Amino acid sequence: MVAVIKTGHSLHRAFNYNENKVKEGQARCIGQGNYPVSVDKMSLTMKLNRLLKRAELNSNVSRNSVHISLNFDPSERLSDEKMKIIADAYMEKIGFGKQPYLIYRHEDAGHPHLHLVTTNIEANGNRIGLHHLGIRKSEPARKAIEEAFGLIKAECQKRSLQQLKPISAQKVQYGKSATKRAIQNILENILDKYKYSSLPELNAILGQYNVKAERGNETSRTYRHGGLVYRVLDPEGNPIGIPIKASLFYNKPILKSLERKFSVNKQGKARHRIRLKNTIDKVLLKRENTGLDELIKTLNKQGIYTVLRQSEEGQLYGITFVDHRTQCVFNGSELGKPYSAKAIAERCGLREVSGPNLHSARKPGMGLQPQHTAAETKDTSIAPEQTTPKEPEGHTDTILDQLLQVEQVPDYLPYHLKKHRKKKKKR
Repeated sequence: MVAVIKTGHSLHRAFNYNENKVKEGQARCIGQGNYPVSVDKMSLTMKLNRLLKRAELNSNVSRNSVHISLNFDPSERLSDEKMKIIADAYMEKIGFGKQPYLIYRHEDAGHPHLHLVTTNIEANGNRIGLHHLGIRKSEPARKAIEEAFGLIKAECQKRSLQQLKPISAQKVQYGKSATKRAIQNILENILDKYKYSSLPELNAILGQYNVKAERGNETSRTYRHGGLVYRVLDPEGNPIGIPIKASLFYNKPILKSLERKFSVNKQGKARHRIRLKNTIDKVLLKRENTGLDELIKTLNKQGIYTVLRQSEEGQLYGITFVDHRTQCVFNGSELGKPYSAKAIAERCGLREVSGPNLHSARKPGMGLQPQHTAAETKDTSIAPEQTTPKEPEGHTDTILDQLLQVEQVPDYLPYHLKKHRKKKKKR
């Protein structure tokens, strides 16, 4: 069993999320805790008001919504009654046994799971602490419930359950909620796990799952107002279906939220840069005549996905590496001059790369990568690589020359080796 706890500022949002699933036929409200009557005798207003009235007892608490999901192994066949008993036992063990809560069984995934909606405001107005709730109480409760009910332990569940699959463009239906749910699943598993520092870098990851985030043209209303939409891509990399506003998703992946992640991720991924550079150099050093296609395939086997960007004339002008090992995304020029699109092409023995070569270099079955607006490519790819100084005619750097090249590093002396002036004693 895997427990996921999300806290928030709005009980309405958590409640409406589950009730909308019920309307779509993807969930059922199977039970409640500390309500005066059973769920089959309550209206939507009665369900929600019980939680809101409790939250009003302490208006100083802004984060008063608790949304928990309990996920079970696909091989486990649990009845509604057993799920309700497990939910009651879990809430009791984490200290929410006396709180009002609703139990929803969801049928929108390949494994059985349930959602719990509650508040952390007690009957006397005190607040239940949410800091490290998962580590302090949820983890011990999960392990105890797994033993008591004979459930498959979270550590033993197959990793394949957590692997994402690309969205099938053939299954996309205009305006249908299935499209939104599919994109939501991709975003939840990528936005907080991968480190990316720009929208094109984020699209390099999303493109592998046939999803794209876009701002629209510079003259569009969405772009001018700082908006963002998500779209599904067909096998050719073209957007299809109706774009969905970022604000309509549960976790609110709007542009302002992503921009805050950009600055944080830029610092967080810096320490993984050397590892990626060494991997690329090792592949090129192993085989002197490594072609671009072969380089991409070899890197892909090592968990590094390569995204190539080209102009309308078929000119290669950008390259991005998605390192699934460290979950970091790097633009080629960000790694250094020898890893820019132009330098990589030259190291692979290519002077010009045509459109067909780029298409064949992409991962099979994933479709083409997202195209970027002129505003995005101007800042991330074209400028750094067009200003690269040309090498003298007749000069070709070998792999050995590049490895033996002296790296310019500013003079640095550790603090404890520096000589310090002795302070004069005061007379």
